[in-house]
Amino acid sequence: MKPKFLSTAIGSMPYDNPAHAVDVALASQNAPIWPQLPFFGLREQMEIQYSEGIPCVVIDEAKGRMFFDTSKDYSEDFATFYDTYTTAMDPDEGNGDCSSMAITEEFSKGLFALDRKLKADGKKLPWLKVQVTGPCSFALTITDENKRAIYYNEEFRDVIIKAIAMKCRWQIQKFKEYAENIICFIDEPILSAFGSSTYVSVQRDDVVSHLSEVIDAVHADGGYAGIHCCGNTEWSILTDAGVDMVNFDAYGFGETVSLYGNDMRSHLEKGRCLAWGIVPTSNKIMEESVESLEEILEGNMDKLSGVTGLDKSVITEQAVLTPSCGTGSLSIAEADKVFETLDAITKRMKSKYGY
Repeated sequence: MKPKFLSTAIGSMPYDNPAHAVDVALASQNAPIWPQLPFFGLREQMEIQYSEGIPCVVIDEAKGRMFFDTSKDYSEDFATFYDTYTTAMDPDEGNGDCSSMAITEEFSKGLFALDRKLKADGKKLPWLKVQVTGPCSFALTITDENKRAIYYNEEFRDVIIKAIAMKCRWQIQKFKEYAENIICFIDEPILSAFGSSTYVSVQRDDVVSHLSEVIDAVHADGGYAGIHCCGNTEWSILTDAGVDMVNFDAYGFGETVSLYGNDMRSHLEKGRCLAWGIVPTSNKIMEESVESLEEILEGNMDKLSGVTGLDKSVITEQAVLTPSCGTGSLSIAEADKVFETLDAITKRMKSKYGY
């Protein structure tokens, strides 16, 4: 896979008009996203957006939170879930029907705004990107009724992983008529805290296994799987999981991938990619220029080339460009600058390297 500075984005945007958000994505990205729009409230929040269809979910509007009710007898609900899962996902006999884990417009106005726009245009894009909250971030953030992270309940954790895997497939199936290639990012911001005292009982092998299960689901429908982590982490976890694209904050943590030279070399030699989050999604965006970001990007690519021993052309041909994170918490002006800058630096790097 040689994306050659293909551009895409992380999901969240601050806009209050779904159609406008879609227009921004289509104008600024080679692989446009469907916008996650937290402006519209609780149901468009990061984990809650992907909760439909998962057994025992309770959305508490009054307290502005979601939790899992583990206090009742959930055996029948789980049996129904696993029956539906097996019917859809069995590698030999599954029918691939993941509609039980569909996302509705009540939970994602941006997804359906993109669907309507692409249907009306009647064109097939070269690339398109969808996204889910990763199983670790979901299960370590959402709690049970006693405010204990649901991750530590192995029965519920397994259901969450499988539900998220189905949501990946449902999205790919929904949009495949509109794009030749679909990327599905698995957003795992919580991995930046992996190994800390807060998550000392979270085992590395388990994380790799959970991510691999979701990645396999993306591959089952011909998608490319990316993992996004907007802080520093043990990047070999992502490569060991078999992800196609490692997406990292190349603006703030660009040198950190070079600490995993052997892993990055192996990753790139397999034809996989690095998605460089070079455009900052903080107020720093108002201080940076295309030229200053190009300098940071080039320096980090040069360092990686030196550490891995790979020719720099391998790194540039297998590079994707993104913002460092989502823009949902930014002002409109800052978000507009992020996407204008992403478009400009993408064009600059493609032109510079003849792509």
